[in-house]
Amino acid sequence: MRNIMVINSKGGSGKSTVATNLASYFASQNKKVVMMDYDPQGSSMAWLAARSSARTPIDGIPAYKKSAKRPSRNTDVVIHDAPAGMHGGDLSKMIKKAQTILIPVLPSPIDMRAVGDFIVEIKKSAPVQNKKAKLALIANRSRDYTNIYWELDDFLSKQKIPFLTMLRDSQNYIKAAERGVGIFEMAPGATELDREMWEPIIKWVKSKRSQP
Repeated sequence: MRNIMVINSKGGSGKSTVATNLASYFASQNKKVVMMDYDPQGSSMAWLAARSSARTPIDGIPAYKKSAKRPSRNTDVVIHDAPAGMHGGDLSKMIKKAQTILIPVLPSPIDMRAVGDFIVEIKKSAPVQNKKAKLALIANRSRDYTNIYWELDDFLSKQKIPFLTMLRDSQNYIKAAERGVGIFEMAPGATELDREMWEPIIKWVKSKRSQP
């Protein structure tokens, strides 16, 4: 069973967008996917609720509830949508659940400062120190060739963690969220550019470099 987590201590970084589109990708590959949502806001659960029964099924677990069940043993991929505000022992406990961890970052000075501190902390956590979890960064909701775009590119490139790609600020993600799908389940012609931007993420996640 593969466990992939999307996490950032700062809220509003687009964790659920990345998590749901990852789940969508693996579902499009006919994998048995479980989405675990740890955020009481339940954004990923709301996405699943909007999903048509005609689509490849994705099981959802509201992990923020104490009564939450575990994924079944025949699950291929578990996508963990982590909550904001995780630090210290809670952070270490959370990231022990996954072998592969993605950190989305928004192009803003506030977000860059916050994630800088978070990266320092997560690198010091036991799972990462013991090489039981691999980290990578994603720039999220970026607008090409703006000053902050280049500032974020430079900042993430210096973090000594794989910086995979920049995902653009696209209406396709809004449309996908409304319909309970991901860009990999939408018309290829309309999502071609977004799919191209996702290729480095998919390649890394499927490679041995993203696994302990």
